Amino acid sequence: MKKKKLAVLTGAGASAESGISTFRDSNGLWENYNVEDVASIDGWRRNPGLVLDFYNTRRKELASAKPNAAHLAIAELEKDYDVTVITQNVDNLHERAGSTGIIHLHGELTKVRPEDRCNDMDNFSEESVFDIGYGEIHIGDMAPDGAQLRPHIVWFGEAVPKIEAAINAVEKADILLIVGTSLQVYPAAGLYRYAGFDTPIYIIDPKDVPVHDKRIIHIKDVATKGMETFKNILNSK
Repeated sequence: MKKKKLAVLTGAGASAESGISTFRDSNGLWENYNVEDVASIDGWRRNPGLVLDFYNTRRKELASAKPNAAHLAIAELEKDYDVTVITQNVDNLHERAGSTGIIHLHGELTKVRPEDRCNDMDNFSEESVFDIGYGEIHIGDMAPDGAQLRPHIVWFGEAVPKIEAAINAVEKADILLIVGTSLQVYPAAGLYRYAGFDTPIYIIDPKDVPVHDKRIIHIKDVATKGMETFKNILNSK
């Protein structure tokens, strides 16, 4: 029997219980940094050293973080569903939990690429991306083409190269699950609109959802507990 397609969109709330900090709950500050200084292309151009130090610290924190029960529950869904995880998070906790089909909308913390590929997504290729694990990069660390290395992160002010793949996954989904996202960061926030007219949409988030759609079923809880509820709903059908 062919498995139903399940698209899962995850945001910061999915990793919060693993100790990964978020910035949207702290008035635009992220670990006491102004978001514009460390998560925008303009911030990189102003002070690349500050940006590199910031992400070096984030990698060090990620090395000691572990997937939580929500990550594990999402991975377990692959037993019964054809699952595509679309994540706004730059950590690798979905991979470490066992998920196999993952679209990283905003890049990956453990990877870097040449600075000259900053916003040139027409010429961007995965061959120019380097996995450094939880290591550090500094000013003067160069790619083979001689360009300064930068985090492989999609910052504010940059294009989101994998948005088309994400839209395609949502359009084909029989079920859409949204976990721990404020639905305020575009273009990811608008992905749910591509779900089929009869496709049920489940949102797990302890806060009120700023969208109104008759397809939406809101599970008002944190990610770990909400995933338990979601799995019970699936098992009852």
